[in-house]
Amino acid sequence: MSVDPCSSSHRVTIADTGEAYTCNSAETVLVGLARLGKRGIPVGCRGGGCGVCKVEVVSGEYRKRVMSRTHVNADDEACHRVLACCIYPSSDVVVRAIGPMQKTLHRSVAAMPPTTPPKTS
Repeated sequence: MSVDPCSSSHRVTIADTGEAYTCNSAETVLVGLARLGKRGIPVGCRGGGCGVCKVEVVSGEYRKRVMSRTHVNADDEACHRVLACCIYPSSDVVVRAIGPMQKTLHRSVAAMPPTTPPKTS
């Protein structure tokens, strides 16, 4: 995939885990998320028809393309609940996973080993 020379990079933060990644404004938030390499990220059809990548944009600006009304109705859209495969960041954004993606992200956080504070001498 060639990248638009006029595109810019933005930081996408996953509110559920605190993880962040860089996403080019010419690629979807889902493409950037898949680059993280986390097991079980539901990528589905990548075209807005299946709804498995539904997220809520907590903050930030984005461009969107057409999404299936079966999965994203007008109320969802008004509340910034959209499909990650159909949005492109226009600024730094924070997203919260909902639906199947939420289960996957929460499961991966629960599987992480607990952190222990460093010992002080």
